[in-house]
Amino acid sequence: MESANCSAAAANGAVGSQRDRSLVPERLQRREQERQLEVERRKQKRQDQEVEEEKSDFFAAAFARERAAVEELLEGGESMEQLEEAAARLQGLQKLLNDSVLFLAAYDLRQGQEALTRLQATLAERRQELQPKKRFAFKTRRKDAASATKVDAAPGAPAAEGILASPPPLKEGGGIGSSFLFGFSNVESQVLEKRAEELHQRDVLLTELSKCTIKLYGNPNTLRLAKARSCTLLCGPVSTSVFLEDCSDCVLAVACQQLRVHTTRDTRIFLQVTSRAIVEDCSGIQFAPYTWSYPGIDEDFEGSGLDRSKNNWNNVDDFNWLARDMASPNWSILPEEERMIQWD
Repeated sequence: MESANCSAAAANGAVGSQRDRSLVPERLQRREQERQLEVERRKQKRQDQEVEEEKSDFFAAAFARERAAVEELLEGGESMEQLEEAAARLQGLQKLLNDSVLFLAAYDLRQGQEALTRLQATLAERRQELQPKKRFAFKTRRKDAASATKVDAAPGAPAAEGILASPPPLKEGGGIGSSFLFGFSNVESQVLEKRAEELHQRDVLLTELSKCTIKLYGNPNTLRLAKARSCTLLCGPVSTSVFLEDCSDCVLAVACQQLRVHTTRDTRIFLQVTSRAIVEDCSGIQFAPYTWSYPGIDEDFEGSGLDRSKNNWNNVDDFNWLARDMASPNWSILPEEERMIQWD
Protein backbone atom coordinates (compact mmCIF):
# COMPACT_ATOMS: atom_id res chain seq x y z
CA MET A 1 0.00 0.00 0.00
CA GLU A 2 2.75 2.37 0.95
CA SER A 3 4.54 1.44 -2.24
CA ALA A 4 1.46 2.36 -4.28
CA ASN A 5 1.15 5.72 -2.52
CA CYS A 6 4.79 6.49 -3.12
CA SER A 7 4.40 5.61 -6.78
CA ALA A 8 1.36 7.92 -7.10
CA ALA A 9 3.18 10.79 -5.40
CA ALA A 10 6.16 10.31 -7.63
CA ALA A 11 3.91 10.33 -10.69
CA ASN A 12 2.17 13.53 -9.54
CA GLY A 13 5.54 15.14 -8.88
CA ALA A 14 6.71 14.22 -12.34
CA VAL A 15 3.57 15.72 -13.91
CA GLY A 16 4.05 18.91 -11.85
CA SER A 17 7.66 19.21 -12.89
CA GLN A 18 6.72 18.79 -16.52
CA ARG A 19 4.02 21.51 -16.14
CA ASP A 20 6.54 23.84 -14.50
CA ARG A 21 9.03 23.20 -17.24
CA SER A 22 6.37 23.92 -19.87
CA LEU A 23 5.61 27.28 -18.20
CA VAL A 24 9.21 28.43 -18.07
CA PRO A 25 9.47 29.40 -21.77
CA GLU A 26 6.17 31.32 -21.53
CA ARG A 27 7.36 33.31 -18.51
CA LEU A 28 10.70 33.98 -20.13
CA GLN A 29 9.00 35.08 -23.33
CA ARG A 30 6.67 37.44 -21.46
CA ARG A 31 9.58 38.86 -19.49
CA GLU A 32 11.55 39.38 -22.70
CA GLN A 33 8.59 41.16 -24.29
CA GLU A 34 8.30 43.44 -21.28
CA ARG A 35 12.01 44.15 -21.43
CA GLN A 36 11.81 44.99 -25.15
CA LEU A 37 8.84 47.29 -24.54
CA GLU A 38 10.74 49.11 -21.81
CA VAL A 39 13.76 49.46 -24.11
CA GLU A 40 11.54 50.90 -26.86
CA ARG A 41 9.84 53.22 -24.39
CA ARG A 42 13.17 54.59 -23.19
CA LYS A 43 14.42 54.88 -26.76
CA GLN A 44 11.30 56.81 -27.79
CA LYS A 45 11.59 59.06 -24.76
CA ARG A 46 15.21 59.75 -25.63
CA GLN A 47 14.29 60.52 -29.23
CA ASP A 48 11.44 62.81 -28.18
CA GLN A 49 13.79 64.65 -25.85
CA GLU A 50 16.34 65.03 -28.62
CA VAL A 51 13.65 66.37 -30.98
CA GLU A 52 12.50 68.88 -28.37
CA GLU A 53 16.08 69.95 -27.76
CA GLU A 54 16.61 70.39 -31.49
CA LYS A 55 13.41 72.43 -31.76
CA SER A 56 14.43 74.53 -28.76
CA ASP A 57 17.88 75.12 -30.24
CA PHE A 58 16.34 76.11 -33.58
CA PHE A 59 13.90 78.45 -31.83
CA ALA A 60 16.66 80.05 -29.76
CA ALA A 61 18.82 80.69 -32.82
CA ALA A 62 15.94 81.97 -34.98
CA PHE A 63 14.53 84.13 -32.19
CA ALA A 64 17.92 85.67 -31.40
CA ARG A 65 18.59 86.40 -35.08
CA GLU A 66 15.22 88.08 -35.69
CA ARG A 67 15.36 89.91 -32.39
CA ALA A 68 18.74 91.40 -33.31
CA ALA A 69 17.37 92.47 -36.70
CA VAL A 70 14.39 94.21 -35.08
CA GLU A 71 16.62 95.92 -32.52
CA GLU A 72 18.89 97.19 -35.29
CA LEU A 73 15.92 98.61 -37.18
CA LEU A 74 14.60 100.30 -34.06
CA GLU A 75 17.97 101.77 -33.10
CA GLY A 76 18.75 103.13 -36.55
CA GLY A 77 15.22 103.79 -37.76
CA GLU A 78 15.01 107.36 -39.01
CA SER A 79 11.88 106.91 -41.09
CA MET A 80 8.40 105.45 -40.69
CA GLU A 81 9.23 102.94 -43.44
CA GLN A 82 11.99 101.44 -41.30
CA LEU A 83 9.68 101.31 -38.31
CA GLU A 84 6.99 99.58 -40.35
CA GLU A 85 9.57 97.01 -41.41
CA ALA A 86 10.46 96.54 -37.74
CA ALA A 87 6.76 96.14 -36.91
CA ALA A 88 6.35 93.49 -39.61
CA ARG A 89 9.38 91.54 -38.41
CA LEU A 90 8.16 91.90 -34.84
CA GLN A 91 4.88 90.26 -35.82
CA GLY A 92 6.88 87.43 -37.38
CA LEU A 93 8.83 87.11 -34.14
CA GLN A 94 5.55 86.90 -32.21
CA LYS A 95 4.33 84.17 -34.56
CA LEU A 96 7.56 82.22 -34.06
CA LEU A 97 7.02 82.33 -30.31
CA ASN A 98 3.34 81.40 -30.64
CA ASP A 99 4.19 78.40 -32.82
CA SER A 100 6.80 77.19 -30.30
CA VAL A 101 4.75 77.22 -27.09
CA LEU A 102 4.11 73.47 -27.17
CA PHE A 103 7.76 72.51 -26.71
CA LEU A 104 9.28 75.52 -24.96
CA ALA A 105 9.93 75.42 -21.24
CA ALA A 106 7.87 77.88 -19.18
CA TYR A 107 10.98 79.92 -18.40
CA ASP A 108 11.97 80.22 -22.09
CA LEU A 109 8.41 81.15 -23.02
CA ARG A 110 8.33 83.84 -20.38
CA GLN A 111 11.70 85.25 -21.44
CA GLY A 112 10.63 85.32 -25.07
CA GLN A 113 7.37 87.13 -24.34
CA GLU A 114 9.10 89.67 -22.11
CA ALA A 115 11.61 90.37 -24.89
CA LEU A 116 8.75 90.86 -27.35
CA THR A 117 6.97 93.19 -24.94
CA ARG A 118 10.08 95.34 -24.58
CA LEU A 119 10.50 95.52 -28.36
CA GLN A 120 6.85 96.50 -28.78
CA ALA A 121 7.32 99.25 -26.22
CA THR A 122 10.42 100.53 -28.02
CA LEU A 123 8.57 100.46 -31.34
CA ALA A 124 5.74 102.54 -29.88
CA GLU A 125 8.23 105.06 -28.48
CA ARG A 126 10.05 105.38 -31.82
CA ARG A 127 6.73 105.90 -33.61
CA GLN A 128 5.89 108.61 -31.14
CA GLU A 129 9.23 110.32 -31.73
CA LEU A 130 8.83 110.34 -35.52
CA GLN A 131 5.33 111.73 -35.72
CA PRO A 132 3.63 114.75 -34.15
CA LYS A 133 2.29 113.87 -30.74
CA LYS A 134 -1.49 113.72 -30.81
CA ARG A 135 -2.95 114.63 -27.48
CA PHE A 136 -6.03 112.86 -26.24
CA ALA A 137 -8.12 114.08 -23.34
CA PHE A 138 -11.82 114.32 -22.72
CA LYS A 139 -13.91 116.95 -21.02
CA THR A 140 -14.41 116.25 -17.38
CA ARG A 141 -16.71 117.43 -14.67
CA ARG A 142 -14.08 117.09 -12.00
CA LYS A 143 -12.63 120.40 -10.85
CA ASP A 144 -9.28 118.88 -9.98
CA ALA A 145 -8.80 117.89 -13.64
CA ALA A 146 -9.01 121.45 -14.86
CA SER A 147 -5.31 121.59 -15.52
CA ALA A 148 -5.37 118.56 -17.80
CA THR A 149 -5.33 119.00 -21.58
CA LYS A 150 -8.83 118.52 -23.00
CA VAL A 151 -10.46 118.08 -26.38
CA ASP A 152 -14.00 117.24 -27.41
CA ALA A 153 -14.93 113.58 -27.34
CA ALA A 154 -15.64 111.70 -30.54
CA PRO A 155 -19.22 112.09 -31.80
CA GLY A 156 -21.57 109.84 -29.88
CA ALA A 157 -19.09 109.12 -27.10
CA PRO A 158 -19.94 110.14 -23.53
CA ALA A 159 -17.78 112.58 -21.60
CA ALA A 160 -14.82 110.90 -19.94
CA GLU A 161 -11.64 112.07 -18.33
CA GLY A 162 -7.96 111.45 -18.00
CA ILE A 163 -7.10 110.22 -21.50
CA LEU A 164 -3.36 110.50 -21.47
CA ALA A 165 -1.08 111.27 -24.38
CA SER A 166 1.77 109.71 -22.37
CA PRO A 167 0.26 107.63 -19.55
CA PRO A 168 2.37 107.00 -16.45
CA PRO A 169 4.36 103.77 -16.41
CA LEU A 170 2.86 100.78 -14.66
CA LYS A 171 4.74 98.75 -12.09
CA GLU A 172 8.28 97.76 -12.93
CA GLY A 173 8.47 94.42 -14.69
CA GLY A 174 5.27 94.92 -16.65
CA GLY A 175 7.38 95.47 -19.72
CA ILE A 176 5.32 98.29 -21.17
CA GLY A 177 6.45 101.43 -19.37
CA SER A 178 5.02 104.67 -20.73
CA SER A 179 4.96 103.75 -24.40
CA PHE A 180 1.20 103.47 -24.93
CA LEU A 181 -0.21 106.27 -27.00
CA PHE A 182 -3.94 105.94 -26.60
CA GLY A 183 -6.54 105.00 -24.03
CA PHE A 184 -8.77 105.83 -21.06
CA SER A 185 -7.70 106.38 -17.45
CA ASN A 186 -9.36 107.25 -14.13
CA VAL A 187 -12.98 106.90 -15.22
CA GLU A 188 -15.93 105.57 -13.22
CA SER A 189 -19.44 104.43 -14.21
CA GLN A 190 -19.33 105.51 -17.88
CA VAL A 191 -19.65 103.99 -21.34
CA LEU A 192 -16.45 104.56 -23.32
CA GLU A 193 -16.15 103.92 -27.06
CA LYS A 194 -13.54 104.21 -29.79
CA ARG A 195 -14.11 103.63 -33.49
CA ALA A 196 -12.05 101.68 -36.02
CA GLU A 197 -10.42 104.69 -37.64
CA GLU A 198 -9.12 105.86 -34.25
CA LEU A 199 -7.80 102.48 -33.14
CA HIS A 200 -6.16 101.10 -36.27
CA GLN A 201 -2.80 99.57 -35.26
CA ARG A 202 -2.60 101.75 -32.15
CA ASP A 203 -1.21 100.65 -28.79
CA VAL A 204 -4.03 101.02 -26.26
CA LEU A 205 -3.80 101.44 -22.49
CA LEU A 206 -6.84 101.29 -20.21
CA THR A 207 -6.07 101.89 -16.57
CA GLU A 208 -7.85 102.58 -13.27
CA LEU A 209 -11.38 102.15 -14.59
CA SER A 210 -14.32 101.27 -12.37
CA LYS A 211 -17.82 100.08 -13.33
CA CYS A 212 -17.29 101.10 -16.95
CA THR A 213 -18.28 99.53 -20.25
CA ILE A 214 -15.56 99.95 -22.87
CA LYS A 215 -16.20 99.20 -26.55
CA LEU A 216 -13.22 99.28 -28.89
CA TYR A 217 -14.25 98.78 -32.51
CA GLY A 218 -11.47 98.05 -34.97
CA ASN A 219 -7.96 96.59 -35.00
CA PRO A 220 -5.51 97.77 -32.32
CA ASN A 221 -1.89 96.62 -32.32
CA THR A 222 -1.68 95.86 -28.59
CA LEU A 223 -4.06 96.26 -25.66
CA ARG A 224 -3.41 96.53 -21.94
CA LEU A 225 -6.04 96.69 -19.20
CA ALA A 226 -4.73 97.46 -15.72
CA LYS A 227 -6.35 98.15 -12.35
CA ALA A 228 -9.89 97.72 -13.59
CA ARG A 229 -12.79 96.94 -11.26
CA SER A 230 -16.22 95.62 -12.30
CA CYS A 231 -15.74 96.62 -15.94
CA THR A 232 -16.90 95.14 -19.24
CA LEU A 233 -14.40 95.40 -22.11
CA LEU A 234 -15.35 94.52 -25.69
CA CYS A 235 -12.55 94.73 -28.24
CA GLY A 236 -12.09 93.97 -31.91
CA PRO A 237 -9.18 91.79 -33.10
CA VAL A 238 -5.80 92.80 -31.63
CA SER A 239 -2.90 92.07 -33.98
CA THR A 240 -0.43 91.02 -31.28
CA SER A 241 -0.82 90.88 -27.49
CA VAL A 242 -3.42 91.59 -24.83
CA PHE A 243 -2.23 92.10 -21.24
CA LEU A 244 -4.39 92.13 -18.10
CA GLU A 245 -2.95 93.20 -14.78
CA ASP A 246 -4.49 93.74 -11.36
CA CYS A 247 -8.13 93.46 -12.48
CA SER A 248 -11.14 92.03 -10.67
CA ASP A 249 -14.80 91.23 -11.32
CA CYS A 250 -14.51 92.07 -15.02
CA VAL A 251 -15.95 90.63 -18.24
CA LEU A 252 -13.86 90.76 -21.42
CA ALA A 253 -14.30 89.80 -25.05
CA VAL A 254 -10.92 89.90 -26.82
CA ALA A 255 -9.29 88.35 -29.90
CA CYS A 256 -5.49 88.33 -30.18
CA GLN A 257 -2.32 86.38 -30.86
CA GLN A 258 -1.24 86.24 -27.23
CA LEU A 259 -3.11 86.74 -23.96
CA ARG A 260 -1.29 87.18 -20.67
CA VAL A 261 -3.13 87.71 -17.38
CA HIS A 262 -1.41 88.83 -14.15
CA THR A 263 -2.70 89.29 -10.60
CA THR A 264 -6.34 89.17 -11.69
CA ARG A 265 -9.31 87.51 -10.01
CA ASP A 266 -12.97 86.64 -10.62
CA THR A 267 -12.94 87.61 -14.29
CA ARG A 268 -14.66 86.05 -17.30
CA ILE A 269 -12.81 86.16 -20.63
CA PHE A 270 -14.52 85.43 -23.96
CA LEU A 271 -11.45 84.66 -26.01
CA GLN A 272 -10.16 84.13 -29.53
CA VAL A 273 -6.42 83.46 -29.30
CA THR A 274 -3.84 81.97 -31.66
CA SER A 275 -1.40 80.72 -29.01
CA ARG A 276 -1.98 79.34 -25.53
CA ALA A 277 -3.17 81.91 -23.01
CA ILE A 278 -1.02 82.49 -19.92
CA VAL A 279 -2.20 83.26 -16.39
CA GLU A 280 0.04 84.08 -13.43
CA ASP A 281 -0.85 84.95 -9.83
CA CYS A 282 -4.55 84.72 -10.70
CA SER A 283 -7.68 83.12 -9.28
CA GLY A 284 -11.25 82.66 -10.40
CA ILE A 285 -10.54 83.20 -14.12
CA GLN A 286 -13.12 81.66 -16.48
CA PHE A 287 -12.73 81.24 -20.24
CA ALA A 288 -15.24 80.90 -23.09
CA PRO A 289 -15.07 81.37 -26.88
CA TYR A 290 -15.12 84.91 -28.30
CA THR A 291 -18.68 85.88 -29.25
CA TRP A 292 -18.72 89.67 -29.69
CA SER A 293 -19.60 90.93 -33.15
CA TYR A 294 -20.22 94.27 -34.84
CA PRO A 295 -20.50 95.61 -38.41
CA GLY A 296 -17.07 95.47 -40.03
CA ILE A 297 -15.52 92.87 -37.73
CA ASP A 298 -14.69 90.57 -40.66
CA GLU A 299 -12.59 93.30 -42.28
CA ASP A 300 -10.91 94.00 -38.94
CA PHE A 301 -10.00 90.31 -38.55
CA GLU A 302 -8.58 90.28 -42.06
CA GLY A 303 -6.48 93.36 -41.34
CA SER A 304 -5.26 91.97 -38.03
CA GLY A 305 -3.67 88.89 -39.59
CA LEU A 306 -5.31 86.59 -37.02
CA ASP A 307 -6.38 83.12 -38.14
CA ARG A 308 -10.05 82.87 -37.18
CA SER A 309 -10.03 79.10 -37.70
CA LYS A 310 -7.44 78.68 -34.94
CA ASN A 311 -8.69 79.34 -31.42
CA ASN A 312 -6.96 78.04 -28.29
CA TRP A 313 -9.42 79.69 -25.90
CA ASN A 314 -9.43 76.64 -23.59
CA ASN A 315 -5.66 75.92 -23.72
CA VAL A 316 -4.24 77.85 -20.80
CA ASP A 317 -0.84 77.73 -19.11
CA ASP A 318 -0.79 78.65 -15.42
CA PHE A 319 2.73 79.65 -14.39
CA ASN A 320 1.78 79.02 -10.76
CA TRP A 321 0.60 75.46 -11.37
CA LEU A 322 3.21 73.00 -12.58
CA ALA A 323 1.34 69.73 -11.98
CA ARG A 324 0.56 68.35 -15.44
CA ASP A 325 -1.72 65.56 -14.21
CA MET A 326 -4.07 67.87 -12.30
CA ALA A 327 -6.10 70.84 -13.51
CA SER A 328 -5.13 74.26 -12.19
CA PRO A 329 -7.54 75.56 -9.53
CA ASN A 330 -6.92 79.13 -10.70
CA TRP A 331 -8.88 78.98 -13.96
CA SER A 332 -11.78 77.03 -15.45
CA ILE A 333 -14.11 76.75 -18.43
CA LEU A 334 -17.19 78.96 -18.18
CA PRO A 335 -20.28 76.70 -18.28
CA GLU A 336 -22.24 76.98 -21.52
CA GLU A 337 -25.41 78.08 -19.76
CA GLU A 338 -23.52 81.12 -18.42
CA ARG A 339 -22.17 82.23 -21.83
CA MET A 340 -25.37 83.81 -23.12
CA ILE A 341 -24.56 87.49 -22.76
CA GLN A 342 -26.25 90.39 -24.52
CA TRP A 343 -23.27 92.59 -25.36
CA ASP A 344 -25.27 95.59 -26.56
